[in-house]
Amino acid sequence: MQGVVRHLVDTGQPGSIVNILSMVAHCGQSYLTPYSASKGALATLTKNVANAFAAKRIRCNGILTGWMDTPGESVTQQKFHGVGADWLAKAEAAQPMGQLVKPDQMAGLVAYLLSPESGVMTGALVDYDQHVAGAYPEWRFQKSEEPHHISAVLV
Repeated sequence: MQGVVRHLVDTGQPGSIVNILSMVAHCGQSYLTPYSASKGALATLTKNVANAFAAKRIRCNGILTGWMDTPGESVTQQKFHGVGADWLAKAEAAQPMGQLVKPDQMAGLVAYLLSPESGVMTGALVDYDQHVAGAYPEWRFQKSEEPHHISAVLV
């Protein structure tokens, strides 16, 4: 990020930076202390960069991802947690939306934040997860047989 900011400042160009963080930046996990701390620090750095370079039209935002289905996660689950090759199906069945975050789903948000369509948005940390940070997990007790798709826009 430092090199990108330096280049944008030196050339006088506006730009947009998107940092990829993790939901553990909010509160951490005891077995991921260094990882959690680094993601929390990156969240603060994201806001600091946004504040420091807004006048130069350099925007900086972050996405805090939930549990994501990646090849690296598969290796981690099997190597360090001793789960079988069917770990993904079991993990997804236990999630309220029935899946882990998929990289291609998140790519749209990254593209939006990098694009002019995101306007003046800077210093934002977007939670990209099916679990609401700090909320009681009521979904665990209200599983439904049928998926519900309700959309609302409040103005």
